[in-house]
Amino acid sequence: MRSIFFKPSSSHHPPRHYSLPPPSPLRTFSDTLMDDNIHKAESLITKWDYNNNNNNSVSSRLSNSSSLFSGTRLDAKHYIDAVKGLQSAMKYLVAQDPSSAYLLRAQSLMQIAMKTLEREFHQILKANREYLDPETVSNRSETLSNRSSTDFGQNSFSDFDEIVSDDEFRLAGEGVADAERASMLAVNDLKAIADCMISTGYGRECVRIYVLVRKSIVDEALYNLGVEQLSFSRLQKMDWEVVELKIKHWLNAMKVAVGTLFNGERILCDSVFAATAPEKRIAESSFAEITRDGAMMLFGFPEMVAKCKKTPEKMFRTLDMYEAISENWQQIESIFSFESTAKVRTQAVTSLVKLGDAVRTMLSDFESAIQKEPCKTTIPGGGVHPITGYVLNYISLLADYSGVLVDIIADYPQSPMPESFYRSPIHEDSTSSSFSTVPSPAISERIAWLILVVLCKLDVKAERYKDVALSYLFLANNMHYVVEKVRKSNLGLLLGEEWMAKHEAKTKEYVAKYERVGWNSVLTSLPENPAAEISAEQAKACFVSFNTAFHEACKKQSGWVVPDPKLRDEIKVSIALKLVSKYGEFYDKNRVGSESAIRFLPDDIGNQLSDILYGIGESSSGSSHALTTSSSRRSNGSSR
Repeated sequence: MRSIFFKPSSSHHPPRHYSLPPPSPLRTFSDTLMDDNIHKAESLITKWDYNNNNNNSVSSRLSNSSSLFSGTRLDAKHYIDAVKGLQSAMKYLVAQDPSSAYLLRAQSLMQIAMKTLEREFHQILKANREYLDPETVSNRSETLSNRSSTDFGQNSFSDFDEIVSDDEFRLAGEGVADAERASMLAVNDLKAIADCMISTGYGRECVRIYVLVRKSIVDEALYNLGVEQLSFSRLQKMDWEVVELKIKHWLNAMKVAVGTLFNGERILCDSVFAATAPEKRIAESSFAEITRDGAMMLFGFPEMVAKCKKTPEKMFRTLDMYEAISENWQQIESIFSFESTAKVRTQAVTSLVKLGDAVRTMLSDFESAIQKEPCKTTIPGGGVHPITGYVLNYISLLADYSGVLVDIIADYPQSPMPESFYRSPIHEDSTSSSFSTVPSPAISERIAWLILVVLCKLDVKAERYKDVALSYLFLANNMHYVVEKVRKSNLGLLLGEEWMAKHEAKTKEYVAKYERVGWNSVLTSLPENPAAEISAEQAKACFVSFNTAFHEACKKQSGWVVPDPKLRDEIKVSIALKLVSKYGEFYDKNRVGSESAIRFLPDDIGNQLSDILYGIGESSSGSSHALTTSSSRRSNGSSR
């Protein structure tokens, strides 16, 4: 319409005032009515002409920061009505006489009016920045959606089609916070101006001002959140500690930007430029212009991180970013649903895909690193190997991300080993009392496979021990650590009770083999039947043999270690029961006549075992105390 009515005048010169021809005696009632509209409009428009240096009333209002849209807004109502009347007159004149001097005058007045409304629009945007911030707008929208339709008549900013005063808003919105009321009032004023400018063909000027102001606010907010323009070459040269800090800032920015900033801006655009055709296209283009650059920076950062060199330490921050985009995807898709913002959606999806690829690569590298870990060295005392602690801690953290890992490794290559090695073939069917073969989730299989890889590596490491008993103790310690780590973390939920029971049984098997090999020489030093009749010389020889074997076993195993106190006590109790039972029976049967060969009383066995499996070597004070106690008890026993 503007292209039909108006020819833009130079901004350097005020519009000319045209002298109107005398009324024709043949003019109709409609002619007279249109004349009245033009005269009424001229009175109000010239009154609020900010470019008229001779207008003292306007100069006075400017110095007092007055505005059309303040107080009762009565002037604003009249002004908007006058512009609408002027537009009606122009439509009529175009149809009657396109060369009419009245039309030229109306065009000049309309240009002045639009300049005034432009200024008012800009002033409202700037003056109400605090009340138009995305958080306030988002909260207000949520409040409105939760209120009944009788609270304000309708449930959106754009429902206030008429300009209303502060008092009217206060009465309509009792119970609404002052900030929310100010926000509603500002949006209503902006919408009134936007509707007027768009309907008169000045939508482009209105949008230009709106985008200029709001884009600067959005860009500033993102900058304050730590979102910045960053090149890939610069990012990949940064130390990981610096990149990790930027990721932390990004995670917070992602939460605020999607949940508040972009969402609030979308609501504000839809409210100012009513989200119905044809204004819907204006709201769409405005929102796209305001947010596109910032959103592309925000959603583009994870893609650059995913392209950087991949190391195991980067896994969890990568998963954090993947999780942030994945969890917010529906909201991202909703906020940036326009065709003009398709590029933003595409960037978010691209980052999600690249992050997933990076996670899969790091998982493969992690598995490869376990397999390539050198096996030449052994852990003194057969304790928990560092690779066991590292891998299980790493995997237990992975289990905390099982929700997103399921999506990432859905198409992950299957393990080269049979499923029976890493997956329980039978699962209880929760819907019935029967059992059925149900495939474990992909993440459970992958976790179980990684644990199997490290257990296989530990088997190889165990072969490096020259003492077979120590190799079994090493395997028992590490298997016990694995089971306990699984039980006390989310790994237990992924692998299940059956997996834990199976590997706990394996721990007991290793312990039994350690006891059999490590204490066999002590047990075999005594007759197979400790109650059998033997000569005094044979009995003395057995006592001497037992003393030597038991002392050597305790001395050697005092340097071995079982880090877990509970497991250590269980092993000691088991060994003590076997030794005390057999030695005690032999002692009771053959002590008389063998006093000179007896070094340990049955009660001393437990005391001697107290020093083993701490990994501290032979304790001189402990041994001295034990031997002294033994000698004392032996003397007392002989006197009996």
